[in-house]
Amino acid sequence: MKLWSKDNTSTAQLVEQFTVGRDKEFDILLAKYDVQGSIAHVKMLGEVGLMTKEESALAVQGLETILQEIDQSAFTIDEDMEDVHSQVEFLLTQRIGEAGKKIHSGRSRNDQVAVDIKLYLKAETLTIRDEVKQLFDLLIAQSEKFKDKLLPGYTHLQIAMPSSFGLWLGAYAESLVDDMELLAAAYAVTNKNPLGSGAGYGSSFPLNRQRTTALLQFGTLNWNSVYAQMSRGKTERVLAGALGSVAATIGRFAMDCCLYINQNFGFISFPSELTTGSSIMPHKKNPDVFELIRAKCNRIQAVPNELTLLINNLPSGYHRDLQLTKEILFPAIQEIKACLQLARLMLSNMDVKDNILADEKYKYLFSVEAVNELVNKGVSFREAYRQVGNQIDAGTFGFDHTKQLQHVHEGSIGNLCNTEITAEMKKVLKKFD
Repeated sequence: MKLWSKDNTSTAQLVEQFTVGRDKEFDILLAKYDVQGSIAHVKMLGEVGLMTKEESALAVQGLETILQEIDQSAFTIDEDMEDVHSQVEFLLTQRIGEAGKKIHSGRSRNDQVAVDIKLYLKAETLTIRDEVKQLFDLLIAQSEKFKDKLLPGYTHLQIAMPSSFGLWLGAYAESLVDDMELLAAAYAVTNKNPLGSGAGYGSSFPLNRQRTTALLQFGTLNWNSVYAQMSRGKTERVLAGALGSVAATIGRFAMDCCLYINQNFGFISFPSELTTGSSIMPHKKNPDVFELIRAKCNRIQAVPNELTLLINNLPSGYHRDLQLTKEILFPAIQEIKACLQLARLMLSNMDVKDNILADEKYKYLFSVEAVNELVNKGVSFREAYRQVGNQIDAGTFGFDHTKQLQHVHEGSIGNLCNTEITAEMKKVLKKFD
């Protein structure tokens, strides 16, 4: 069954297979939201007189039954059905009769798909927000737990200055704050109702679009019916950009962990059950989880570009190209959630090595501390830098690494500002309200 079918028309099977593509696979994800959109639309139709109140109530009751079936995983799309919209309307008409045939009044599949996707993306964005917040909370907790354990800091992958596990983990927590800013902005773009835009040019029916906006709990609506359709693809691209930012943070953290678990660094370790072995080398404990997080996050960062290339240079109005946004973005949403969950699992089981900086190879890590010590005694910075540099060149440099490091400014080893970073995250989270 096709919503656009007429008598004495048919579509070649090869064409049908090509145009439907993977739609049914992703339509199952949208089924819940398709019914929610239909319930709001039918209630509105009853209020504006396009259905009688009795028909509207009957249709809503039937749709709510279908919604329960979806929640119980008892909903499928029949082989001869083109999409989820066809399946829902067919089931409803089977169950309540002629009233079921009225629910498409004032709608097009274009705005049905648009509202389904917006509702789906809204829900998934909130889930990702919660996943990011959980990882943020864990990073802050681990930062506080390990704040007194020092590790080398690097620039150009060369030994640079003393750092700490508290500083390292807190950096990724604050990075997630900025990522959450982008996610909140993407949520604001997503939180707009396109329903009622029809095929993209509105309707001669007296639809009440503000009513369906309220019923579906959107923040506002896409007011212009042409832009409501143009927002498809753009909304997905904006959200993909936010997901890419989150992925960049997690991927970079995963890369650090791949380095730090390496025997040449040896800063962190994980239980054997969270690493993998080798088929021929019995000593191996491979960081496969972090390597796959890194790889998956790199792929997620490519999604905004893929969506850009898909929708670039499309004229206004609906185009079938937009169908492919689902198979680009939807898997990426599932991947970022999995990466966030696995990053939490690994981080919560991470152990850190004590007294790392006691190793001889890290003695030059304290060269800046030695320079600053001379400056505190009244020597000019340039002269202090020269003296310490000459000691290093002559091989006579020495510094007592057991000294208490005096780092007190905001965001330093001795003053992590995790409380302030947490306050910034709380401010961002309010934007989702």
